[in-house]
Amino acid sequence: MTPTYDPINGTPASSTMTWFSDSPLTEQNCSILAFSQPPQSPEALADMYQPRSLVDKTKLNAGWLDSSRSLMEQGIQEDEQLLLRFKYYTFFDLNPKYDAVRINQLYEQARWAILLEEIDCTEEEMMIFAALQYHISKLSLSAETQDFTHESEVDEVEAALSNLEVTLEGGKMDNTLEDITDIPQLADNLKLFRPKKLILKAFKQYWFIFKDTSIAYFKNKELEQGEPVEKLNLRGCEVVPDVNVAGRKFGIKLLIPVADGMNEVYLRCDHENQYAQWMAACILASKGKTMADSSYQPEVLNILSFLRMKNRNSASQVASNIETMDINPECFVSPRCAKKHKSKQLAARILEAHQNVAQMPLVEAKLRFIQAWQSLPEFGLTYYLVRFKGSKKDDILGVSYNRLIRIDATTGIPITTWRFTNMKQWNVNWEIRQVAIEFDQNVSIAFTCLSADCKIVHEYIGGYIFLSTRSKDQNETLDEDLFHKLTGGQD
Repeated sequence: MTPTYDPINGTPASSTMTWFSDSPLTEQNCSILAFSQPPQSPEALADMYQPRSLVDKTKLNAGWLDSSRSLMEQGIQEDEQLLLRFKYYTFFDLNPKYDAVRINQLYEQARWAILLEEIDCTEEEMMIFAALQYHISKLSLSAETQDFTHESEVDEVEAALSNLEVTLEGGKMDNTLEDITDIPQLADNLKLFRPKKLILKAFKQYWFIFKDTSIAYFKNKELEQGEPVEKLNLRGCEVVPDVNVAGRKFGIKLLIPVADGMNEVYLRCDHENQYAQWMAACILASKGKTMADSSYQPEVLNILSFLRMKNRNSASQVASNIETMDINPECFVSPRCAKKHKSKQLAARILEAHQNVAQMPLVEAKLRFIQAWQSLPEFGLTYYLVRFKGSKKDDILGVSYNRLIRIDATTGIPITTWRFTNMKQWNVNWEIRQVAIEFDQNVSIAFTCLSADCKIVHEYIGGYIFLSTRSKDQNETLDEDLFHKLTGGQD
């Protein structure tokens, strides 16, 4: 992660460049990798594989190669085409000053995931992604950004200072004095709903207090010194946005792990600011962090900026711009979304959303796209079709950076969540291709993989546990031996 400088023009270069040190790409100044590809035609998009269900999505993750064996050992021939992707969804310290290549590669991966519906999003969100793509496409085509040196002309001292600032901000560890002495809390009126069969959605107002990683709610503010109606511990829960900005709906869906599955709770906020504060607190609490953590305020601002991008603008300026929209609007949305709208309607909605992002510089727009992708409920989940030991039907296993989720293959509803922090050990029986995991409190699970080789799932678990050992220190060297120890096979 140590910044390096481009030998040709002296500007900061991404350490990603070192990947290609013995490749012809280095001679081309590598900056080609920092530019996004032109949009694909709608016809080309329609011909590509688009998953229609969770079971379909399990097929997307069967092709990963084995990290502990060489390409030739895995039957890869000369001139065979491979896809280079970020496998683990924990992106460390993305810095616009040095990471133009990495940011662009992540943007491309996110863009394809949206266009091919590898990850679900609402139509409102699809229009924001389309507007950002349109904006990035326009900037990438403009003559000004083609000159990479112009884009990156940064004084060395300024770059170093900026990087120090990022390091210091990111380096506020959880043991600051503020964390120990004064953990902030939220207290406000929110509405709550618990889904029950045959009952219509009726939200009831309560007085809520969010402290540490728990929410307690009371019938009213006056009773807050007494016993709460209920206390919800959010560590390890699933947090899902339930938002429609145009309809002024700001909801949070919580799936809280309990002994026999998941407890489903819906919260409803009154306005954007309240939603951003409570949503950010829920997201941090699910990871075991409090609002004293340095990532709380950036999370609030990130949520607010995403909501503001969803705000609808007046159509007056949009109408005049439709005629000047020089790119096919169907290129920026999924084929299924394109079928629902006439081309002019689509162009109008994309341009309407574009007004919120029209002033963004190129790298910031790509970062915003990545952040919006990260805020989607399904982000970071890779799916596998598995058969749990003792079960008579197939289930879906979702693997994330901090947990495993058992999901009903028919309904798509999470059944159980297991956190990596509660894991004692895991092993693979290579003869019968079965993964077995032991957790705290005598919980054990075992499953066989049906949609991919069990080595792929084993490598995902080991890889995420390896990444969780990484510190904020940018000078930390990569412990390759530990990575291979945690992800390797029979050796």
